[in-house]
Amino acid sequence: MKFSTLKRSTLTETIGWIFATWFGSGLSPKAPGTVGSFFSLPVVLFGIYGGYESLLGVIISLFFIGWWATAVVLKTQKEQDPGFVVIDETVGQSLTFVLALSLGLTWWGILLGFLLFRFFDIIKLWPASYFDGHVHNAFGVMMDDVIAGFYAAIALYGIMFLL
Repeated sequence: MKFSTLKRSTLTETIGWIFATWFGSGLSPKAPGTVGSFFSLPVVLFGIYGGYESLLGVIISLFFIGWWATAVVLKTQKEQDPGFVVIDETVGQSLTFVLALSLGLTWWGILLGFLLFRFFDIIKLWPASYFDGHVHNAFGVMMDDVIAGFYAAIALYGIMFLL
């Protein structure tokens, strides 16, 4: 999918594609999930400056926007979870940092959180594996990354607390 084909789409479809691909970052030819996660880090910076409540509010909003945007995109796709849909990574990656904000994030904490989220997103521990393998709709696409974000948040908090 290229943005140029969106010229034939409705405004709703175009907005859905823009959010689902997290402003085009999911269209990366290599490692779109990793690229999408990286381009989600500005949301985390917003949380650092806006606080825990602000970050949580943005994450909840992005979850519902992502659910809608993913549903819009899935209507035109044969794949259950196309790799270019990365708003689920945005939500999960951002969720990784919610607990750690209370400990004060540093550059190494952000790097570690990024790596932890990618790890948990790739290995898909249960129940993430359930959503990934059995819930073939926009909610399932979003939830496996939300769960990976929870796992990464707990791991990041634990590591930062111990250090």
